[in-house]
Amino acid sequence: MAAPLLVWYDANRRVLPWREEVSPYRTWVSEIMLQQTRVAAVLPYFRRFMERYPTVEALAAGEEQELLKLWEGLGYYSRARNLQKTARIVAETYGGAFPADYKALTALPGIGDYTAGAILSMAFGVAVPAVDGNALRIISRVTGSRLDVLEAKNKKAFRAWTETALPMDRPGAFNQAMMDLGAGICLPGAAPRCGDCPLAHLCTARQEGTQALLPVRAPKKEKRIEEKTVFLLRREDGSVALRQREKTGLLAGLWEYPNTQRLLTEEQAAAQLAAWGLRPLRWEKSWRCRHIFTHVRWEMQGYAVTVAGEGELEWYPKERRQEMAVPSAFERANRILRELEGDQNGTALL
Repeated sequence: MAAPLLVWYDANRRVLPWREEVSPYRTWVSEIMLQQTRVAAVLPYFRRFMERYPTVEALAAGEEQELLKLWEGLGYYSRARNLQKTARIVAETYGGAFPADYKALTALPGIGDYTAGAILSMAFGVAVPAVDGNALRIISRVTGSRLDVLEAKNKKAFRAWTETALPMDRPGAFNQAMMDLGAGICLPGAAPRCGDCPLAHLCTARQEGTQALLPVRAPKKEKRIEEKTVFLLRREDGSVALRQREKTGLLAGLWEYPNTQRLLTEEQAAAQLAAWGLRPLRWEKSWRCRHIFTHVRWEMQGYAVTVAGEGELEWYPKERRQEMAVPSAFERANRILRELEGDQNGTALL
């Protein structure tokens, strides 16, 4: 398997900044960013991140709120917090150098089997597999496996299978080849480009015509639904109402627009403004949207209102808002705020 895969990779590999300049730090940051996120979305974030935090020591010394602001839009903010926790441990315990040891790496916050394998194979040249969703899909199809790829015991089996295929001389290239093959050729569902695949002659699923059935995944549980009404409130002086979320739980410590449970009508929303001690001057816009998290889905009704009064809310001018991390769950409100402030290019979001 390794020989044709690596020949294909050498001719078709994606040119990515963390591949062109390789270090354990850059590999680690890129892999954490790529969790649950597409490569195209990560590229500008990675470049900005490296400009601001070029070394593990710089990240360790950074302010959390600045880090979260830089991460704004990537989502899953616990990843950013774990990055800084790990950076501080590596700086203090290992003198700023990542350990080239599987157990030591997986003991660090936010580093599991896959990320440890990526760091060891790509940055240190150690023959350790890095089995992500792309690799699971390829392995399932090549072997024709009917094992549920989401079960922990089966993931261990797939990892052990990958170890037998891993070339000792180019483990990092093999792992990255699996990623690229899964991202561009061995696509999910009924869309794989089997005619372009270097492993087509080895693939059981292609021989059996079962590509669309593999990999096997148990049905996901239904997400819990929460209904919210989001208020984008501005005063005539340009200040906007924001509040900081609790330090624990979903979107911990980030900033949000005032919101309430339930989907409120405009009349009910006006009553809520009165309860906050505010008087509506202009109802600017209303919208409906949703945001999907891992285990919950937010259904949101939003109102953008210019108001009078201070009420019981906290108000922030644009200069202060530029330092605050507002998560992508509120992106619709962010976009409307840009429009209302005349920022068509989105360069001064908050």
